[in-house]
Amino acid sequence: MNDMFDLAGRTALITGGSRGLGLAIAHAFAAAGADIVIASRKQAACDEAAADIARAHGVSTWSMPCNVSSWDACTELALKAESETGGIDILVNNAGLSPLYGDLADISEELYDKVFGVNSKGPFRLSVVVGSAMRSRGHGSIVNISSIESLFPTERALPYAAAKAALNVISQGMAVALGPEVRVNAILAGPFLTDISKAWDMDAFTKIARRSITLQRGGQPEEIVGAALYFASDASAFTTGSSLRVDGGVFGAIN
Repeated sequence: MNDMFDLAGRTALITGGSRGLGLAIAHAFAAAGADIVIASRKQAACDEAAADIARAHGVSTWSMPCNVSSWDACTELALKAESETGGIDILVNNAGLSPLYGDLADISEELYDKVFGVNSKGPFRLSVVVGSAMRSRGHGSIVNISSIESLFPTERALPYAAAKAALNVISQGMAVALGPEVRVNAILAGPFLTDISKAWDMDAFTKIARRSITLQRGGQPEEIVGAALYFASDASAFTTGSSLRVDGGVFGAIN
């Protein structure tokens, strides 16, 4: 059974890979034998994460900063990662953004465009460029980190929910466009206790979790890695165009 999840000899490009869910996924993939490309906005954060992963797991790593809201930057990242690593086998579109705002009337065009840029435009462009290269080699897996907000949108994160809903559609469409060589799947993540959650009112969140989440808590970053490893590996060889909820059993809008 372990051979089904073995990633030895494969290279994974993970956006938003320097912290949170992306970093947890990067460590899990490296532990399974994959070489890792860390992409996030800041060079220093990429360098630190890449060095830590190489030291912990003995795999090859690369540090490639990128603002994934930029079409041209995504193209550059994809081509650079393909060239320097010899080919990407796994792409994880994990980078996400959900800025705080007051009410809906406070949302600016700049904020709206930025949220869609990071959460849907970037994954689309990376999937096209990297996915096309994967298809030419005859294999590959793309894992898109979406959100349960795409199913249960709330007023406090509506642009984010809409962008993640777009990512769900992109995942399904890319599965058709890049198949059968490349599989494309999405993980609909619930509330995870990453660095972002340090700014939450945890007493208020605990009350919300008890009435909105079956498991009555937020997830730990390592609790997403099983799903990511499944989609990245041969364990999911007959799975594409799928959306898997990893959300603790959300049964309504989390508010």
